[in-house]
Amino acid sequence: MPRSAQAVKKTAVTVAGGALTLAGAALLVLPGPGFVLVAAGLAVLATQYAWARRPLRRAQREAWRGVDEVGRSRWRAVLSVVSAVALVVVGALGLAGVPLPLVGPLTGGFLVLSGLFLGAVVAWANTERGRRARAAHRARRRR
Repeated sequence: MPRSAQAVKKTAVTVAGGALTLAGAALLVLPGPGFVLVAAGLAVLATQYAWARRPLRRAQREAWRGVDEVGRSRWRAVLSVVSAVALVVVGALGLAGVPLPLVGPLTGGFLVLSGLFLGAVVAWANTERGRRARAAHRARRRR
């Protein structure tokens, strides 16, 4: 790849990964899928920068730990599903224009997406395929 093309690619990765990471950091304190965006930003940055691989690996470990906890504990799974439903309901109310404190259409959209993502993760973690993936991850972690 020519040098100028490499520079353009590195710049694009830096801008995109940085934007995702910063948006995710903001959404860690605001309603929305902050952790997911931080991890996505780090994944993009890790394609060009070695320093981004270490926090990405940590984020992956924490994500797997959370999925494993939800998959092993019925109470955590139930509470996660209740939380997912609450996120979707509050988000839908915000999208519908119902006046709620700190919830507008944009926040409502992020809440709905967060609730759907959480529900999908809980559902997957409790499938046979999810159980096998969690067991395989635990086995790799022990090595």
